[in-house]
Amino acid sequence: MKILIKNGRVIDPATQFDAVCDVAIAAGRIIGIQKIAPDFAPNRVIDATGCVVAPGLVDLCVRLREPGHEHEGMLESEMAAAAAGGVTSVVCPPDTDPVLDEPGLVQMLKFRAQNLHQSRVFPLGALTRNLAGEVLTEMVQLTEAGCVGFSQAEVPLANTLVMQRALQYASTFGYTVWLRPQELYLGKGVAASGALATRLGLSGVPVAAETIALHTIFELMKTTGARVHLCRISSAAGLALVRRAKDEGLKVSCDVSIHSLHLTDHDIGYFDSRARLNPPLRQQRDRDALRAGLADGTVDALVSDHTPVDEDAKTLPFAEAEAGATGLELLLSLALKWGQDSGAGLTRALAVLTSAPAGVLGSALGTLQASIGRLADGGVADVCIFDPAAEWTVTADALRSQGKHTPFSGYALPGRVRATIFAGQVAFESAAAPSGTRPHEARRNA
Repeated sequence: MKILIKNGRVIDPATQFDAVCDVAIAAGRIIGIQKIAPDFAPNRVIDATGCVVAPGLVDLCVRLREPGHEHEGMLESEMAAAAAGGVTSVVCPPDTDPVLDEPGLVQMLKFRAQNLHQSRVFPLGALTRNLAGEVLTEMVQLTEAGCVGFSQAEVPLANTLVMQRALQYASTFGYTVWLRPQELYLGKGVAASGALATRLGLSGVPVAAETIALHTIFELMKTTGARVHLCRISSAAGLALVRRAKDEGLKVSCDVSIHSLHLTDHDIGYFDSRARLNPPLRQQRDRDALRAGLADGTVDALVSDHTPVDEDAKTLPFAEAEAGATGLELLLSLALKWGQDSGAGLTRALAVLTSAPAGVLGSALGTLQASIGRLADGGVADVCIFDPAAEWTVTADALRSQGKHTPFSGYALPGRVRATIFAGQVAFESAAAPSGTRPHEARRNA
């Protein structure tokens, strides 16, 4: 299909390009930005007047819930949520059931996602078999099957010797190890340690659970030369250690979740299980440090930490409720809100969702490395068109994800995705699509 996107504000954070112009798409590729061939004859014209035309978003932490947790999310529903949120590339952790520790499981997941044609799926392979922390997986075979890195997901790796061997092996082949820094025994609480957790009688997770794990990771990185991506940093002290590690030249990157960026432990309120999250919400000083770190580049990417949870698992006492919240469809709006509130601006808000997370994936993207997270002539046509002036209210009915629980329920947020183009095809259009689109197709995709 040939598509012409007209009159939009085209922003590519990777090149700092920002201009009102047209974008031409053909055969799944971008064939022109600003300068369109006069003989280009599109099958479809999208008038993006008043909208921003940006690269498709890249989300580094999305649980698709398949295989094994279909009662909480089906691949069809979560991929539809990704498209509705403007997300065209997702990285999924290996904590499915069964765990992604066999090439066949990885290939099956990628095959099913490709057939839906709504977003690219980049699986993380399990670092150890069954995430048990004892025996390393066959990383080479998993990489050949399509894994972009290796992770323990939410399972702390308690055995330091196993971690050292994993980092040594990964370093030998140039693989990235994705770790959420959490000390096993200190990290078993349900809320951040502090006055609020004490008052509510909730078991606490101290900041030391994160910093002790970070010290261990960084010392092993120094001896192995491995590349590590740190998932969902949650504290000011942890961020300071990451900043120091980067200054020392360690090959480390990190991300922060939309929840830690905007909320604090006070948002737990009176035991609101929608705020039962991993990592737990911390104090205001931590949130403020994370917001500043995202602005100055210490934090590389913003993630949705999308974890659909069903009704039965959430409507329980706070300490017994399953941790997690839906986030794919909130990612763009919460990034825009942060950009407005912090003064970081629109381009930086888009960078932490596009070029920066694509940079974390780096060479693991293979032939897509020059295309994902950016708008480039000849690159794949993954595009997010959104209205930055539109405002919407987060409700269960507004979410396409099978998971309806989020601590942002009831929030009025800026920015609404009007259309998502994936590999040159329209994967999503809102009912209030940009003028010039076909109304019957807007209704079909809404």
